[in-house]
Amino acid sequence: MMTARLATAPAERKVVYFPSCINQTMGATAEKGKKVEKLVNVMTRLCEKADYEVIFPEGMKHLCCGLTWESKGMPDIADRKCAELEAALLKASENGKYPILCDQSPCLHRMRDHIKNLHLYEPVEFIHDYLSPYLDFEPTDEPVAIHVTCSSRLMGLTDKFVAVAQMCSRNVTLPTEVGCCAFAGDKGFFRPKLNTYALRKLRPQIEKAGIRYGYSNSRTCEIGLTTNSGIPYKSIAYLVDNCTKPKTETKQ
Repeated sequence: MMTARLATAPAERKVVYFPSCINQTMGATAEKGKKVEKLVNVMTRLCEKADYEVIFPEGMKHLCCGLTWESKGMPDIADRKCAELEAALLKASENGKYPILCDQSPCLHRMRDHIKNLHLYEPVEFIHDYLSPYLDFEPTDEPVAIHVTCSSRLMGLTDKFVAVAQMCSRNVTLPTEVGCCAFAGDKGFFRPKLNTYALRKLRPQIEKAGIRYGYSNSRTCEIGLTTNSGIPYKSIAYLVDNCTKPKTETKQ
């Protein structure tokens, strides 16, 4: 069960943003003939639209939740990296005064397992709970697909994921019989057939619905989804950024 989190915005509208290692080192899925903006820039702009001041932790480029080390059977290194991250986030958030956003759902899931004294969020939940009240949504008729990652499902965020997508599009598809994408961290790079088999029922649904864009909240999952669906998958933050403007009457 997910523990109770902050339900309202802090008195000072600030957020500590920790861009995950993978999103700092890898770009988003490219579209033909288009330059794709880095997720950190999109997420920062989205927060600023809602009049949130974005705070980055010190030494950001050297911080890691430890998930990659844990997945390689090195729990001691993983826990040491997570402890370093916790210390940096405590300092940046003034001992938990401000919520903390991580832009990669699997990383956030591990952070919640190991960091218990901070308010931690991934993009879908933070957008839903904190940003959406301060944004004007202009929904599109463009059909979109969403993929709810395993970590998001474990954190009970499926309904919020769908709700955020529906704020942006009047035509949202959550493909049926498509659960875990089986990219499994970096295994999809070395065992692509697992990813292909897990997503075997995805492309027919995408093509039947005439969908051109897909959204998720895990960069590696998005790579596998793009490869096996025939359409680009990117972070849900890109969709929200495209469909929102600041709600000027709420600004202080």
